[in-house]
Amino acid sequence: MKKQLTYIAAAFFFAGMVSAQKIDLNAMPKPGPTPAINIAKPKTFQMSNGLTVMVVENNKLPRVSASLSMDRPPYYEGNVVGASEIMAEQFENGTMNMSKDAFNKKVDYLGANLNFSSNGASANSLSKYFPEVLGLMADAIVNPKFSAEEIQDSKDRAIEGLKSEEKNASAIASRVSNALMYGKNTSRGEFETVETINRIQLADVQNIYKKYYTPDNAYLVIVGDVKFDKVKPMVEKAFSGWKKANTPITPVEPAANVAKTEIDVVDVPSAVQSVVSVNNLNTLKMKDPNYFPATIANYILGGGGEARLFMNLREKNGFTYGAYSNMSSSKYSPQFSASASVRNEVTDKAVKEFMNELNSISNVKPEELANAKAKLKGSFILALEQPATIARFALNQKIQDLPDDFYTNYLKSIDKVTAADVSNAVNSTIMPNQSRIFIAGKASDISEGLEKLGYPVKYYDTQANPVAKPSAKKADASVTVASVADKYIDAIGGKANVSKISSYTVNASMTMQGQNIDLKMVKAQGGKEMTQVTAMGQVVQKQVFDGKTGYSEQMGQKVPMKPEQIAEKQKNTELFEEMAFAKSPEYKLMGIEKIGGEDSYAIKGPETTYYYSVKSGLKTGETRTVKAQGQQISVPTVFSDYKDVAGVKMPYSITVNQMGMDMTMNVKSYDINQAKDADFK
Repeated sequence: MKKQLTYIAAAFFFAGMVSAQKIDLNAMPKPGPTPAINIAKPKTFQMSNGLTVMVVENNKLPRVSASLSMDRPPYYEGNVVGASEIMAEQFENGTMNMSKDAFNKKVDYLGANLNFSSNGASANSLSKYFPEVLGLMADAIVNPKFSAEEIQDSKDRAIEGLKSEEKNASAIASRVSNALMYGKNTSRGEFETVETINRIQLADVQNIYKKYYTPDNAYLVIVGDVKFDKVKPMVEKAFSGWKKANTPITPVEPAANVAKTEIDVVDVPSAVQSVVSVNNLNTLKMKDPNYFPATIANYILGGGGEARLFMNLREKNGFTYGAYSNMSSSKYSPQFSASASVRNEVTDKAVKEFMNELNSISNVKPEELANAKAKLKGSFILALEQPATIARFALNQKIQDLPDDFYTNYLKSIDKVTAADVSNAVNSTIMPNQSRIFIAGKASDISEGLEKLGYPVKYYDTQANPVAKPSAKKADASVTVASVADKYIDAIGGKANVSKISSYTVNASMTMQGQNIDLKMVKAQGGKEMTQVTAMGQVVQKQVFDGKTGYSEQMGQKVPMKPEQIAEKQKNTELFEEMAFAKSPEYKLMGIEKIGGEDSYAIKGPETTYYYSVKSGLKTGETRTVKAQGQQISVPTVFSDYKDVAGVKMPYSITVNQMGMDMTMNVKSYDINQAKDADFK
């Protein structure tokens, strides 16, 4: 009762204040004055080998981080593209003074994070262990242990990674778009292939290290609970053996935008979504007068969930989960890009909306400008809470040749931007009339719509080579839905064996982000089915349909099936769906497509497209259309590794792709005719 009276008293007190001050609760609060920014300069020194060291003392937490970066243009690797990445992996394989096991055990014992890249390194640890961690980092960099055996292991992993990306539209889009913008045979446009990785030898890795992984124009930034006077001799001792290379700086190869906007398509037959990106090159630098206006323009266009692209392509049209843009002021590769992954069937519509937004961004509303300024200023102020921000600012000032007051005047620079400034900046940075509209997707589904947009359309393969327009293969006139279905039934064992099966249970497992997940799926004649997903012994998802009604359950919450979902499931109640294909006019033969590397007949049903090997007749995959978060998405599945089960061949490998990620379920066993009515309750 005492607490309730306290709440009541507080409410009356607050009401009195509101009345006295006549505050309009419906009005947005007015922003306060722009605060003054005081940024402490790091203490800096340079070693004789060229390494510049910057130290930011901050004792709020007993932790220290160190980051090493090298200021040099990208370099051309040619027929051994990937050698720099292979080199970076070797730094964690021990040093000339310490074995691989001893090195990694020491890092773990100290509770440190130690990472290396082709352009630097980073470390993070408790301050009391930092001297040892810095020593390990320096030992790996100064005294690397390169061996042919470890390099071969890295090559094997790289090749496996490339193979896993063969059907990944996002990975293909990134690779080919860079090749088209900068040139396939340039430092910024070249990309790894299985052939280039296979060519890499020990000498190539050693050569990259000696020429490019050097202290020349390198910066070591140390932030945290340290004292400059103690860190300086520590760094000088640790890195004194790192020798200059004096490798001549090779300017990046020239690159230019297209004279007129064009659409560049790379065919990814397995894609159920198109990766769309609009790209162009510019010369924007952080010290340019247009930097702040361009940053604001980009924020209004595609900087987040309230930006124009997001509100148009997601909220208004439902084409995608998200659409964003990026304005890079990178020293060596400044560019603008806007991107989203959209459903195949709306690819042309999405491109049209992208270009509408890019063409109209030169005109911004006062409220958009004010909101963008407030958000960017807020983000800047919040970032100042992190000690690493100060180090990043100091590094940018060096590398980007910024004036000393660039960051102290940051907020004021944002405040000064006008709508006219934004319009002027857009003309030199976004350029919708000189952009490449790059699309990685299923050409047979999207090309017709794209060619009606009025832009030149060019086609490329996954290696960025020009190709003719891909065309869908047509099935022979003698092939029908019924003949494909019959061939499938014959391929798996014949009608006699199939008819003996009234139910089957699939027991499978998969690994996702290091965690084991079990899947149990029970299917029975009459359309009955139950799917259950278990992780760490707990049922995390379940879906049940007993032929008449059903539900889905997640985290203990049951949701009954909607009438339209029930009606859809009742359209085909055969245990093997193909048995009903010839009975319904809703199933249509669409042609031949590549699925899992095999030519496959495509049969389109009401909600699912099924694929069957032209050669063997076995089902190679299916693509199911489902609704998620108010949007329709396509979920493709690939079937392989068929084995005999009670006289009928069943797939033992089932790969489902969701949001661009392949998840492979390995079947442990099939139980035939063991289902009970209780399974569907």
